[in-house]
Amino acid sequence: MASERHFSPLDRVLLQADAALRTLLPFSGQPGRPSPAIVEPEAELDPLQAQHVAGLMRINHTGEVCAQALYQGQALTAKLPQVRKAMEHAADEEIDHLAWCEQRIRQLGSQPSLLNPLFYGLSFGVGAAAGLISDKVSLGFVAATEDQVVKHLDEHLQQIPEADRKSRAILEQMRVDEEQHATSALEAGGLRFPAPIKFGMSLLSKVMTKSTYRI
Repeated sequence: MASERHFSPLDRVLLQADAALRTLLPFSGQPGRPSPAIVEPEAELDPLQAQHVAGLMRINHTGEVCAQALYQGQALTAKLPQVRKAMEHAADEEIDHLAWCEQRIRQLGSQPSLLNPLFYGLSFGVGAAAGLISDKVSLGFVAATEDQVVKHLDEHLQQIPEADRKSRAILEQMRVDEEQHATSALEAGGLRFPAPIKFGMSLLSKVMTKSTYRI
């Protein structure tokens, strides 16, 4: 948008602070799309099933917190305006995912991870660093990250009880969006990361999933 060029460095820092608060404070993110779960009936899950699904949705929620921070960090340091706009557009879609996951977690009688501020800070730093290196690396990091997210979603879809169509509908739509983010990042010139780097990212993602499943 035309007004973007008038933002000073301080303006951008304040915008990032606002984005962080909207990401981390409960019910602060306003989705642009209604949750896919709205049209699905509520399932009767036993306590153990509900606890397990809540843990999976908490992992996905934290994953979206990380994605939001990653995009915001990259948008702050992106060199090309079109790359910055692409990051900001992807971040907007991640807000939908955040809101959908949080709503479902609450419906299951649980709450988002207490570790979200920590993971937000770490992801923001990684995103900003990637943007400082180059837009090509930044976009490549998006593609590699979204590949990891898609793998997690596939694993979780296999674990969600068939009767829980609400959670399943959310994860299926998230998968569509994340796959598109990865494709768009590569088409925009993103670097295809080699296998060793992707393996390292996979190990880090396992730390996140194991810690946020319960906390």
